[in-house]
Amino acid sequence: MADDVVLINYEEGLKRMMNNAAFYAKMLVKFKGDPSFNEVSSALIAGDMEKAQVSTHTLKGLAANLSLTELFKQSLELETQIKARSVKPDQITILKNVFVQTLTEVDKVIARNG
Repeated sequence: MADDVVLINYEEGLKRMMNNAAFYAKMLVKFKGDPSFNEVSSALIAGDMEKAQVSTHTLKGLAANLSLTELFKQSLELETQIKARSVKPDQITILKNVFVQTLTEVDKVIARNG
């Protein structure tokens, strides 16, 4: 992944949480427990495009609300591909990699602010 990729825009996320770092950390903990990413993967494997679209949309919304910038971007791209019924296999891999990297960064934010 390129060095200029922003996984978390901490300042924006903090601002969205009324500048309350502990609250932001709490919301990030909730994000970690959210099943949306796993539901996206399962639905795509099963060929359930409707479920995949709903789960991707949920993941995209969570990423946007928490300022998980690259996860939002890649979820949006996958959602667009699902709507077009033309999902590129590499997009799923990209989303998975970004999700894993984002979780690592989320853990760092939680450790600093939790």
